[in-house]
Amino acid sequence: MPEAPLPDDVRAFLAKPNPCTMTTLRKDGTPVSVATWYLHEVAEDSTDRILLNMDVSRVRVKHVRRDPRVALTMLDEADWYTHVSLLTRITEIVDDPDLTDIDRLARHYRGQGYPDRESPRVSAWATVERWHGWGAMKD
Repeated sequence: MPEAPLPDDVRAFLAKPNPCTMTTLRKDGTPVSVATWYLHEVAEDSTDRILLNMDVSRVRVKHVRRDPRVALTMLDEADWYTHVSLLTRITEIVDDPDLTDIDRLARHYRGQGYPDRESPRVSAWATVERWHGWGAMKD
């Protein structure tokens, strides 16, 4: 698996609202995968980061607070054989009291703000450490 930073074609792929799975680890080490929204960002130091946003009541919030290792797989919605898998580490978790980040994600995927304005949420940034591509994204 190549290490970060990501090549430009992979960054372009990640800029799309692709379906994504997020895998965290339970306390006993068992992996748990869920579907999620994401946004790819490039930090000022050229580090590739993925924005994730979670309802604070979700178990995966506890998982990433305890063990920050997260695997993400983004699938091309038109061709699931084309995908990018990222090995990441959660490097920042903050409250999203004004729902700013979940609104950014909802607009990226649905074209409008997030409808649930009651549930508290947190934002997490996953820093990309390694990646693997398949299909048109083959590394």
